[in-house]
Amino acid sequence: MSEPRPSDRHDASQPDDTFEEIVGEETQRDPDLAVIEAGSRTLRTYAGSPQGEAVPARPTDPETDKALRAVEQELAGRWGETKLEPSVTRIAALMDVLGEPQRAYPSIHITGTNGKTSTARMIEALLNAFELRTGRYTSPHVQSITERISLDGSPIEPERFIETYEDIKPYVEMVDAQQPYRLSFFEVLTGMAYAAFADAPVDVAVVEVGMGGTWDATNVIDSTVAVVTPISLDHTDRLGTTPAEIAGEKSGIIKQGATVILAQQPVDAAQVMLKKAVEVDATVAREGMEFGVTSREVAVGGQLLTLRGLGGEYTEIFLPLYGAHQAHNAAVALSAVEAFFGIGAEQARSLDIDAIRKAFAAVVSPGRLEVVRSSPTVVLDAAHNPAGAKAAADGISEAFSFSRLIGVVGTSGDKDVRGLLEAFEPIFAEVVVTQNSTERAMDADELAAIAVEVFGDDRVQVEPRLDDALEAAITLAEEDDEYAGAGVLVTGSVITVGEARLLLGRG
Repeated sequence: MSEPRPSDRHDASQPDDTFEEIVGEETQRDPDLAVIEAGSRTLRTYAGSPQGEAVPARPTDPETDKALRAVEQELAGRWGETKLEPSVTRIAALMDVLGEPQRAYPSIHITGTNGKTSTARMIEALLNAFELRTGRYTSPHVQSITERISLDGSPIEPERFIETYEDIKPYVEMVDAQQPYRLSFFEVLTGMAYAAFADAPVDVAVVEVGMGGTWDATNVIDSTVAVVTPISLDHTDRLGTTPAEIAGEKSGIIKQGATVILAQQPVDAAQVMLKKAVEVDATVAREGMEFGVTSREVAVGGQLLTLRGLGGEYTEIFLPLYGAHQAHNAAVALSAVEAFFGIGAEQARSLDIDAIRKAFAAVVSPGRLEVVRSSPTVVLDAAHNPAGAKAAADGISEAFSFSRLIGVVGTSGDKDVRGLLEAFEPIFAEVVVTQNSTERAMDADELAAIAVEVFGDDRVQVEPRLDDALEAAITLAEEDDEYAGAGVLVTGSVITVGEARLLLGRG
């Protein structure tokens, strides 16, 4: 397996071992590697186990599973997430008849193109570390629809998901009857999330937009903190064809007097965000100016970070996720939580370092450079646009020492497929093109035609069935002794990654 393994010389469960003592034990090894490995082992002692299952399996009780499938079927009968009528009229009407549940708690609202879900998970973990009860709403899901709504760091239980749906169903039908268009799949789920959070009740909600910002269904909250992850070109048919146009839509989550946590952005996108902040008297904290990543090093199972937040520097942060993009997500998440607690503007202090370390060390982000198998190593990443693909390619090149990497790619038809393939071309020795089971999937032969133009005919294999594609890629990775360090990366779509995860026994 090409993934680095921790040394067996030290029991990482002993909390009294210091960083310096562990480094001292490694004097016969490369000094830099010894520091990196010792640091990650030390920092793991701060971490508790991740809360619950990040990706839950189907309910084991047949009746519960049947009821959940019935709800899923009813939701699937509504407009899908890609069919939109840009307005918040219907969701506002639903909130009204439900008694405005979204106003029962403060919220942190997250928009951007890439990194939203990972950042939301980090924010959630940090808030949990300070004993706040959280609700998290993210999309899309990797495997189970219940992943989208989390309470206290764990996906909502199937029984509670079903109960929440049944509770709001009469009100949904009432709004449906009054509007020109029925509530969409995403709007109903958003209503369910806000109702579940109020019913829990939560201390704070962490809410990821579905698409855009201004007219996104989530945008009926008045968040005190607005987070903007990196903006790039995606959903250009709906949001705009330039970063500035897309930023115009996404800036709609910035509310009067809020604090904006702004990740590194293209210049024109940043200008749009700053202009909107001025219009609504919002305070802006910019990555690279008011906060950022001070240093990062590859560590066993992730990376070691020093982060500069709004309240000062936070050292020796172990993050069990790969890639520079996740380090930047961590800086954004930390600053968002600081802003939520009033640090930087109202208070000049830092958050408790032990709580911060424990929170980050327990973060999980399924389907984001996630290792799901060894011998050969199989990694999943939900990159679905060129910027995400570039981040994934850089991350896997940095964290893994593969002698040869085989790609399994299945994309949606409405994406910049050529740009995604071009981002992966330098790191894939060969690519197996396939398709997932949804109607949105690009036909494997159509995808292969583009792949041949990018990779050349001799590096492209076509396997329309995902299970056959995985088998073919694993066979290619295993075929020669000289390629004993080969690996497989499955990518192109959250749906492709979710289905691959199930096929590889992680469901």
